[in-house]
Amino acid sequence: MSATDHTEYLELPITGMTCASCANRIERKLNKLDGVAASVNYATEKATVDYDPAAVAPDDLLGAVKAAGYQAVLPTSEGEVPGEDEQPEADETAPLRQRLVFSAALSLPVLLLSMVPALQFDNWQWLALNLATPVVLWGAWPFHRAAWANLRHGAATMDTLISLGVLAAWVWSLYALFLGDAGMQGMRMEFDLTPARGEGAGHIYLEVAAVLTTFLLAGRYFEARAKRRAGAALKALLELGAKDVAVLDPSGVERRLPIEQLQVGARFVVRPGEKIATDGVVEEGSSALDMSMLTGESMPVEVSPGSEVAGATINAGGRLVVCATKVGADTALAQIAKLVTEAQSGKAPVQRLADRVSGVFVPVVIALSLATLAFWLASGEGATFAFTAAVAVLIIACPCALGLATPTALMVGTGRGSQLGLLIKGPEILESTRRVDTVVLDKTGTITTGKMSLVDITVADGVGRADALRLVGALEHASEHPIAQAIGKAAEAEHGTQAPVERFVNRDGLGVEGVVDGHALVVGRPALLADQGMQLTPELEGARRAAEARGQTAIAAGWDGQPRAICVVADTVKPTSAEAVASLRRLGLRPVLLTGDNETTAKAVAAEVGIEEVVAEVLPSEKAHVIERLQTEGRVVAMVGDGVNDAPALAQADLGLSIGTGTDVAIEASDLTLVSGDLRAAADAIRLSRATLRNIKQNLGWAFGYNIAALPLAAMGLLNPLIAGLAMAFSSVSVVTNALLLRRFRSERHRPGASQTPALR
Repeated sequence: MSATDHTEYLELPITGMTCASCANRIERKLNKLDGVAASVNYATEKATVDYDPAAVAPDDLLGAVKAAGYQAVLPTSEGEVPGEDEQPEADETAPLRQRLVFSAALSLPVLLLSMVPALQFDNWQWLALNLATPVVLWGAWPFHRAAWANLRHGAATMDTLISLGVLAAWVWSLYALFLGDAGMQGMRMEFDLTPARGEGAGHIYLEVAAVLTTFLLAGRYFEARAKRRAGAALKALLELGAKDVAVLDPSGVERRLPIEQLQVGARFVVRPGEKIATDGVVEEGSSALDMSMLTGESMPVEVSPGSEVAGATINAGGRLVVCATKVGADTALAQIAKLVTEAQSGKAPVQRLADRVSGVFVPVVIALSLATLAFWLASGEGATFAFTAAVAVLIIACPCALGLATPTALMVGTGRGSQLGLLIKGPEILESTRRVDTVVLDKTGTITTGKMSLVDITVADGVGRADALRLVGALEHASEHPIAQAIGKAAEAEHGTQAPVERFVNRDGLGVEGVVDGHALVVGRPALLADQGMQLTPELEGARRAAEARGQTAIAAGWDGQPRAICVVADTVKPTSAEAVASLRRLGLRPVLLTGDNETTAKAVAAEVGIEEVVAEVLPSEKAHVIERLQTEGRVVAMVGDGVNDAPALAQADLGLSIGTGTDVAIEASDLTLVSGDLRAAADAIRLSRATLRNIKQNLGWAFGYNIAALPLAAMGLLNPLIAGLAMAFSSVSVVTNALLLRRFRSERHRPGASQTPALR
């Protein structure tokens, strides 16, 4: 970058691209501008540009695209292209379909006349000429138009090869009909899959020109349809949001407004079955939300006053009143869409070779075609054979498959990930998932829920468990301490409304005292009870020691001068964490538990979920150093975390995975975001990333292999141009079709028998 260190990001939709060579030309033009770093994606038909506003203006970017022979438009302030939403899906494919139907209808009789001698009447070739000419001139017009536009800018693309091939076959046929033997005689010819050797200018290739055009139109039509399907997941994601909202004015009257007019701080109503209009906090009502569009989880999530909710999730229960906290581009849905879009627009390292090849592909093919023509003419073969081999070389070449191999797989893979609550930040992440051999897991909020809860109560002889929880819970409910709140919430869930507390006293660092239902209670450390003459009985002392040995917190409770109960509180392990660790092991990863908690607690949690390697009592600032140490041992490390203190470690790791229920800082520092709080999504994310990378390599292998095998065959004169055209069209369609197989990817969370738990928010 020049001029300043400040850069801005812009995404430009590009029109007019027909192959990977087009994308490479535009990219080179943009990158020649001062202060510009651009990447052009043929599959998404967009240019992503980082530019220095002090050195170049957005209009200069548009000018560079236009100078390359294409068109671009600037997005609006909201990041959308004017009129983009109004363009129906058929806009791109309808003209192609019309040309395809027209060309096929005229080409079929030309092909039959050429193939079947019994149908060849006197002067049949003139009828074939009349049928083929509209196909060559109108049906193939998109190829000719693009070739001419590129020629004016001194460039050649795939359309140049197609246009040259089709016109060459047609012009040769005209020559043969008007000046050669084919026009002088009512000759009968048979269709052959290989060029005829030793012939003069008598053979006509009208069926090649017409049917080739039809094949290529069909290939481009199905390719366009497949590309639309490849981006369908992102399009569906962008359309998930609500279109209008019922806003409450200060007097409590509802007004239905377009979603664009909703402001932060506004209160709005969400009825059962409606979508949450935007991110916010519930002020009134309780309900269950279908959050599957965000988390990929089918289990509804209960919300009540104080709960955070995300826009586009569906209210499956009661009426809610929500206060908007984020609108527009700041919402969770918009951020997810932005991440997916950026991931689809980038380029994986594996694509660089394909880009270099496709950038020089067309000139090389034209040179090879001319060399083929010259070689066969010089070797004494007839002009017909030499010409046919040269045309086959032009037609068989296909840089489109190379250009589509990576971006199409990325479109489908990242789109499928967004449906499952897995966000891949960029294509370069895919390479990291292949190499990872160690996964480091944060404990609190990742393996565990991150929230304290009551897990056990041990009571003295003659004391009922329900009575103990009712009395202790009422007293603890009056305290703000997280451990006290955990006990209070458990009591409230079991008994409902809490009994009133009198003479409440908070003993800092020790516990609380108060009177509930006439009983004088003391709850807290055993030392607090001992100060008031209440020594724990052997049974209660044993329960306390056992809890602390498991890394849990034991709270003693006594009333009326006697020790009565031990309440055990702990940060509980998520129900799916053990299954998640097992899934990570099946992927060949070695799990490590990393936590700042004490070693006893850490080892207890690790044993519960099946982790053998534990690094405990680590300060937040030291977590990144632990990752670095593992890397110096030769390990390729993935880190899974959710908190602010995990951000340095997530950034240090070769692959960072953040729990989407965690902090924005952690999510920003990571490479993959798991929108749900389910750790099993980590294994799904790695599996999906590896599957996407594998799909890309399959596509590139097919694209390279096809061209490496096909070009020599064509140059040797072993392929009829018709077969070459069919193979070329098939190569692009097959690459896109293979990428679409990623839509079948299934999450292990959703397989039969997998446990389903609500995602934490």
